[in-house]
Amino acid sequence: MATPAAAQQPLRLRSTRRRWGEDVVKVVLALCAFVSVATTVGIVVALFQPAIEFFRAISIVDFLTGTDWSPLFEPASFGVLPLIAGTLLVTGCAILVCVPFGLGAAIYLSEYAQPRTRKTLKPLLEILAGVPTVVYGYFALTFVTPRLQDLGLPVGVFSALSAGLVMGVMLLPTVASISEDSMSAVPQDLRDGAYALGSTRLNVSTLIVVPAAISGIIASFVLAISRAVGETMIVLIAAGGQPNFTWNPQEAVQTMTAFIAATGQGDVPTGTIEYKTIFAVGATLFVMTFVMNLFAIRLVRRFREVYE
Repeated sequence: MATPAAAQQPLRLRSTRRRWGEDVVKVVLALCAFVSVATTVGIVVALFQPAIEFFRAISIVDFLTGTDWSPLFEPASFGVLPLIAGTLLVTGCAILVCVPFGLGAAIYLSEYAQPRTRKTLKPLLEILAGVPTVVYGYFALTFVTPRLQDLGLPVGVFSALSAGLVMGVMLLPTVASISEDSMSAVPQDLRDGAYALGSTRLNVSTLIVVPAAISGIIASFVLAISRAVGETMIVLIAAGGQPNFTWNPQEAVQTMTAFIAATGQGDVPTGTIEYKTIFAVGATLFVMTFVMNLFAIRLVRRFREVYE
């Protein structure tokens, strides 16, 4: 039986002896956080400082509204809309492939496949994420484009359609894996309750599980779109290097990342306006993805479901 003196002593939740190991772990974690923040700040400074110098010489209004992009020719023109249109066109083609097929694969793996089948198919699907993007680019150029021509589509050697379709295949594991993880995290009680009310497996999958996991599914879509916007090798090889202001996926286009990769090879003198176009286009791409991610974060937080 405890004495009255012992009962009056306050309960201490912290150790009276200092633990140096925990302090070391805290310092290491703080350094990791600092390195990530410092890296982000360094990227922003390195990117926007030359971009600001570029916009001192070139009007930002002409840059964002012009439809002619030829910064390396005389007379030079700095309208970035053809690059933006090419980026959005290829990304749109990729979304048409990875979103429905990736979500369908996730629903099958989560709701229909047996455990043994799931353990076999999911690693096989994720192998696609490990294929180098340059391989996808040559696959689009040497296999997909001829097949599209065999189907009677008027596509040339380079086209946004070919690059977008192959990019969508590359992004399938991203959408399928993250969406399947989100669906698997939905409590089984929701499924059991729906089955008890007489729902079919299709109804449970589409009307119960998918809405309950919508935040994770949206996150997979956003991650796939962000990767599609920033993809370089596939569009550099298969989409062509022609900055056409078009919304026809059968034509050759040049994306923002493809221009940065092609121009940054060292052929343009450092410090010139032509060289600073790399940073201006990169800053535009950074702002586009940043705004998209902010919108996606708000959307995910709005539809997030919390289960106990």
